[in-house]
Amino acid sequence: MTPRLKLLALAAVPALLVAAVPAAYAAAPQPHTASAALTGDVVKGLGAHAVRTGAVASSHRISVAVSLTPRDDKALDTFIAKVSDPRSSSYGHYLTKAEFAARFGRTDAEVKRVRDYLRAQGLTVTAVHPGNLLIDANGTAAQVQKAFGTRLSTWKDTRSGHTFYANDTAPTLPGSIASIVSDVAGLNNRLQLRHQAPSGVTPHNGPAGGYTPAQLKGGYNVKGTANGSGQKIALLEFDGFQQSNISAYDSHYGLNSPAPSVQQVDGGSGALGDGQVEVELDIEVLNAIAPKANVTVFEGPNSDAGEVDTYQAIVDSGIPTTSISWGAAETQRTSSNITAVDNIFKQGAAEGLGFYAASGDNGSDDAGDGGTSVDYPASDPYVTGVGGTRLTVSSSNAWKSEVAWSGGGGGVSTSFSIPSWQKSVQQSAGGGQRQVPDVSAHADPSPGVSIYSQGSWSSVGGTSAAAPEWAAFAALVNQQAAAAGKPNLGFANPKLYAANGTGFHDITSGSNGAYSAGRGWDFVSGWGSYNAATLAAKLLG
Repeated sequence: MTPRLKLLALAAVPALLVAAVPAAYAAAPQPHTASAALTGDVVKGLGAHAVRTGAVASSHRISVAVSLTPRDDKALDTFIAKVSDPRSSSYGHYLTKAEFAARFGRTDAEVKRVRDYLRAQGLTVTAVHPGNLLIDANGTAAQVQKAFGTRLSTWKDTRSGHTFYANDTAPTLPGSIASIVSDVAGLNNRLQLRHQAPSGVTPHNGPAGGYTPAQLKGGYNVKGTANGSGQKIALLEFDGFQQSNISAYDSHYGLNSPAPSVQQVDGGSGALGDGQVEVELDIEVLNAIAPKANVTVFEGPNSDAGEVDTYQAIVDSGIPTTSISWGAAETQRTSSNITAVDNIFKQGAAEGLGFYAASGDNGSDDAGDGGTSVDYPASDPYVTGVGGTRLTVSSSNAWKSEVAWSGGGGGVSTSFSIPSWQKSVQQSAGGGQRQVPDVSAHADPSPGVSIYSQGSWSSVGGTSAAAPEWAAFAALVNQQAAAAGKPNLGFANPKLYAANGTGFHDITSGSNGAYSAGRGWDFVSGWGSYNAATLAAKLLG
């Protein structure tokens, strides 16, 4: 079985970060006068689950991403609801980047106030992103501590032995600035991305096992001229790929797909790591279902600041569809980190962009702590969370049957209340909170999907396969919308729920631990998988 990529809770810290433990905490930078704390911007459980081992060297350089709150956040939510509702006269009238900045971004004067403050503390401001909601800066640890009124310490996790650095206390800022700042990413490196290599499975039809492009397309009724031509799809990645592997896959299956392009964010993801399998899986699944779409791989560094900047780079690009196979349980993130990323998704939704995120491979226990939890960003109300199934196709590659996959993530969000478009399927077990997933697709690693990675054929499963299966479908819908002179699908959830099951394979059996599949929407498979021809007609109708 191939677990999807997870934001692991810890990572090693280079020795150069560690300085001598000070004799007393009195040496810590003091909060600014008339300051306010960003209370959600501190790692949970530092004292209970980790031991402080020292201080981050004062000369060590750190990059931060300062997220600002949208102006008139309630009005932004209302705008997105209208522009995404097919029954509204505003449907499809998305904003340009400039229009979003003028209507919902912070004013130029407010941005200047934050920028000037950062510079006054000695930080170098490197970017103000379109939308006026994100400012990048860097400086030494000493400058960062001074700017945000906290101390950066090195820590050792008492359970795993891994080391990391983090701010000891919530960052503080002058009140006039703190009131418009939602998060400062980069003050810790506790959340790091890690990929676990796939295990072998019983061979199916593809080389070394797994479903072929013909089986995936046949199983989900992708037919006719829908091939993704003229469409763009973005991939959020924290590792790289080798084009030779993509070319081998495309050549074997005769796909003739355009080579993916790469956009490096904040210097990129570094040398190839074991996450390469994930990146190549994502690209090849997109090529299998939407072979003519143009894929851009956004490669960012393995850090919370890198994550925020990579999401923002995707929104800045204007690419209408994004597949996301990386995440962490909501409980493993700071609340301010979730808010920062959520605001980026809101900007994307207002501008007509759709995001499809894997719901996780640990069933109803995404955090792996014996309880119930869901994965973020699949739980975000402005993201389509994609769960997992096991698809069976006939000898002619037609859909035959489908059951929920036991590893597919699903359950109840603790961070978001139930959105209006989901209330039609509100479950008592949801307790008034956001319910996950929204939809699902083939993810069971037996038989998995056929991919070519790291110089050989293999079969890979997990919701990391299901997310690009849905993103590819969205590209096919956008292709047909463009031909009909209609707007892009954009943020799809209101339309998917309005379909009320039409165009879906309803998954009625299988369990992910705490929850079981059933008729209609459920916590294991959402609405189910797509019948491309039928669902596209419904969405475009």
